[in-house]
Amino acid sequence: MIGRKSKSGDQGNMSLVEHLAELRMRLIRSILAIALGAAGVLAFYDPVLRFLTKPYRDLCTERADFNCDGSLFALGPLDGLSARMRIAGYGGLILALPVLLWQIWRFIVPALSSKEKRYTIPFIGSSIVLFLSGCGLAYWTLSRALQFLISWSGTDVNQAFQITKYVSLVTLMVLAFGVGFLTPLLIVFLQLVGVLTPRTLIRQWRIAIVVIFFTAAVITPSGDPITLMALGLPLTLLYFVAILVGFLATRKRAREAY
Repeated sequence: MIGRKSKSGDQGNMSLVEHLAELRMRLIRSILAIALGAAGVLAFYDPVLRFLTKPYRDLCTERADFNCDGSLFALGPLDGLSARMRIAGYGGLILALPVLLWQIWRFIVPALSSKEKRYTIPFIGSSIVLFLSGCGLAYWTLSRALQFLISWSGTDVNQAFQITKYVSLVTLMVLAFGVGFLTPLLIVFLQLVGVLTPRTLIRQWRIAIVVIFFTAAVITPSGDPITLMALGLPLTLLYFVAILVGFLATRKRAREAY
């Protein structure tokens, strides 16, 4: 059971019903945050769509041999609505990220010691920075990924992208990079709780790199080698940074224990 203070101020253990009630409260707050974020994206849908299509439009301008003008096409009456809802949903998720992380942390924090609770701000702050860094890298890589994919069509093929498929590619790619960049935090956390040790992680670095690139190949929706390398190489670097952070944190904790 997770120990925490009850409403009466006494220290006790939460029952299963209390756990479920708190989980429901955290979920409701998270859903409301996503809904508000989605509403904000809907209010600025046209600028957001122009931002998402800018790499494609710039590529068409730079490469006349690609036979494209940067336009997107709706091939069915529901394509426009589907694309709009998809952008709003994923955009709301990204905008609500600080709230989501805070709700997750507040749910697990009663199980942590007072020393572990001091990692609240670093955890949330680094999560936001890493996630947004991954999203930014995905956006920066998008034009290069599109260039690689379009080049396989041949010079005589006109490019006519369906809006729902383009939006799916962009949003899934951004989320894949964003979530991928959060893995170093998981590695640091596992070291702090003693599940893994820095020595074990260093000893298994070859296997870790294979897993990183395999995972990157699976989660990247475009499947092109440029996107694979753009995600795999930073994650490899972050893997070793996470080991270093975990080593310093565990050594500091051992010093404080004495």
